[in-house]
Amino acid sequence: MKLSEINQDFASIFSEAVVANYFAPGRINLIGEHTDYNGGHVFPAAISLGTYAAMAPRQDQTLHLYSANFKQEAVRVIALDKLAFAKADGWTNFVKGEFALLQEAGHKFDHGLDIYFYGNLPAASGLSSSSSIELLTGAIINDVYQLGISQLDLIKLGQQVENQYIGVNSGIMDQFAIGMGRKDQAIFLDTNSLAYQYYPLDLQDYRVVIMNTNKPRALSDSKYNQRRAECEAALAELQRVVKITTLGDLSAETFDEYSYALDDEILLKRARHAVWENQRTIRAAQALTNHDLAEFGRLMNASHVSLEYDYEVTGLELDTLVHTAWQQAGVFGARMTGAGFGGCAIALVKNDQIPSFITSVGTVYAETVGYEAGFFVAQIADGPHKITETELTIE
Repeated sequence: MKLSEINQDFASIFSEAVVANYFAPGRINLIGEHTDYNGGHVFPAAISLGTYAAMAPRQDQTLHLYSANFKQEAVRVIALDKLAFAKADGWTNFVKGEFALLQEAGHKFDHGLDIYFYGNLPAASGLSSSSSIELLTGAIINDVYQLGISQLDLIKLGQQVENQYIGVNSGIMDQFAIGMGRKDQAIFLDTNSLAYQYYPLDLQDYRVVIMNTNKPRALSDSKYNQRRAECEAALAELQRVVKITTLGDLSAETFDEYSYALDDEILLKRARHAVWENQRTIRAAQALTNHDLAEFGRLMNASHVSLEYDYEVTGLELDTLVHTAWQQAGVFGARMTGAGFGGCAIALVKNDQIPSFITSVGTVYAETVGYEAGFFVAQIADGPHKITETELTIE
């Protein structure tokens, strides 16, 4: 879909011309899963798939919201003084939450907006479509109402929408990766301090292939919050014997030394993943600096094993994709990405092997799971911004 087609559709639906267009990417996480709410490191990157918006201001105090991804739904009309969460409002809650929390912070909106959304991220795929909408909405609000909010505060706002408004006890990685995205670079982020560093994603003649299970996942309905609660319980037990603030404070050796404090097998496994995954992420960033893709790939593989056996967030679909990917020629590493429970996995695949990789993994997946997976090559992209007709064509 071209941007001009979005704008024509907007004019047809809202009977007015588009005033501005915006884009916010989705994200992948190269390594460092379920470490963001445990005070550890993550290594994500924004991708060229994401969410687009066409916008025009209104004269009244209402938001008129439409998504081309839900054509069966009519335009949603939401009053700016009635922004309470409602499960029946579906995807629009991510938009409402941005306005609601900004109002609570003291910002005033003297008029509403007409906004048309179109996303080419697979829904509920673990590529952060919800955070993409949040950061996109934040960029629109910040621009239209001239609020002057910093990018870091917009990132924190997106997390607050998830935690306080939607009710998902997620970390800050998704919003940070999207909000601070930079073309052809990954972000090495310390989620405890929010110190970060960009790393050029020099993959030589390899590419990151995203493998979509096509099994939808919904964080608020999954065991995501349970995993976080288990980590918090493990942290509380460890704090009785060692002075730490987060699980990310522990090295693998220190965790091993004090693991006797965890007499519950589940808590031991959850904490072990959080600690060792953090260390893997630190090593992976160094491997990338050293141009050692073989080590980087091995760490990806180890990450998936930990997520499968210690954190238990993979399942048949993700395991089938990843285990099959490991067996293919020209693959340095593969792992699930995102929170798990469905969604996507990624693989580091040699460029000339990608067609055969997709065919082989896709065949095994369909035979094992009973339906097809989706595949596409990741392009690393910039964060939220205004766009123009000459800038891009949406695929």
